[in-house]
Amino acid sequence: MTATSTQPSTEPKVLHEIYVGGAWVPSTNDRLIDVHNPYTEQVIARVPAGSAEDVDAAVSAARAAFESWSQTPVAERAAYLNRVADVLTERTDELAAVITSELGMPLKMAKLIQLGTPIGTLKTYAKLAEDFAWETEVGNSLIVREPIGVVAAITPWNYPLHQVVAKVAPALLAGNTVVLKPSEIAPLISYEFARILDEVGLPPGVFNLISGAGPEIGQALVGHPDVDMVSFTGSGRAGREISATAAQTVKRVALELGGKSASVILDDLDNEAFAKAIKSSVGQCFTNAGQRCTAFSRILVPGERLDEALTAAAKAAESHVAGDPMTEGTRLGPLVSEAQRDRVRGFLTRAVASGARVVTGGPDAPAGVESGYFVSPTVLTDVDLDSEIAQEEVFGPVTVVLPYSTVDEAVRIANDTQYGLAAGVYGADSDAAVSVAKRLRAGQVDVNNGRWNWMAPFGGYKQSGNGREFGTAGLEEFLEIKAVQR
Repeated sequence: MTATSTQPSTEPKVLHEIYVGGAWVPSTNDRLIDVHNPYTEQVIARVPAGSAEDVDAAVSAARAAFESWSQTPVAERAAYLNRVADVLTERTDELAAVITSELGMPLKMAKLIQLGTPIGTLKTYAKLAEDFAWETEVGNSLIVREPIGVVAAITPWNYPLHQVVAKVAPALLAGNTVVLKPSEIAPLISYEFARILDEVGLPPGVFNLISGAGPEIGQALVGHPDVDMVSFTGSGRAGREISATAAQTVKRVALELGGKSASVILDDLDNEAFAKAIKSSVGQCFTNAGQRCTAFSRILVPGERLDEALTAAAKAAESHVAGDPMTEGTRLGPLVSEAQRDRVRGFLTRAVASGARVVTGGPDAPAGVESGYFVSPTVLTDVDLDSEIAQEEVFGPVTVVLPYSTVDEAVRIANDTQYGLAAGVYGADSDAAVSVAKRLRAGQVDVNNGRWNWMAPFGGYKQSGNGREFGTAGLEEFLEIKAVQR
């Protein structure tokens, strides 16, 4: 589908400042990083590349603010979260457009997911503060939970506000101060978030923002002696490097890394329910153009129903209409960058060369699109279980359909990756589906398209990371535990 673009045509916005100590100050690095609109392929903004001096200034501001902020009553800290949620709610349309312009997610979905989820996260943490056991008594000991100190939050581009809030909200509620380093690929919404925190009157130094690339700014933060904790979401490679650097100063590290999630479709579903389960799995995988670490990029089906599954998967994939993400009716936006598009196309080219069968889609751009970093919504089958396409995180609108003979084999295939972030199970017998879910080595398993729960912990097994986000477990990540003996 080709449509007249509704993307704004403007000169790039040039940002020279970072947010440190409650003020917008010039970066000490004059070099700027281009931010592209992934649909128009045009530069829409330029942000500072940052410097080690910027990191020092931000960490110093956070350290100076920690004493006062950590002693601020919890109810007051929670009130700030509610104020931020209110502003995000009021400005949803405007802020969703910012995210769509730098990420490419269709605007309707950006409003629902990219804004709706962080709003819910902020409100949930604010509510959680009322009932959380900040102090408990065990025998003659008073067990006190108190803030860790200065937290470095390093966030990805695929959910550029959601992942920021998932770290900043519990860190601030716990009484920590924060230095945020957003992805340089999609940093604009983080700038808006910083402006909102300033607008609601968050005390100077409690939150600080530095833009720049991970190898320079991220590593400077991770290695900084006055940073007490690092919370990172991103690639496994970067996570390993962060862990090694942080170990030199014995920092606490929380990592949310990649995934190769399986959706297990059980054989007790009738034809209609089976087709719905396939459609749901494909839709889950293709949300945000497949740029999600929880994507159901492997769909496991009974071998005797493989043809039925492939027909349903192709129909579901082909319903994801590509086009201008600002246009109503677009379901599939572009990938975030030219490099990401080329990476995903490389996976597909190698998979086909290795014998994979393309059910629909393939390496080429969808028909009818004239610009943008697109990859066709793709379903593959006839792939070896140990092949790259079946084992590695693609991070694009690509899923593989794999047959199994028994439930035991399905569980073995689902678990046979280095990752363990998420999974899904679909079955007519809910108890049986839950039994399968319990056997899957993943931190989050959705049964029959189970709804998102802000109070449930989220995080991975194996090389999908360590630590948890959201709910009580997410708050505890940012707290030290002290025993006071009496």
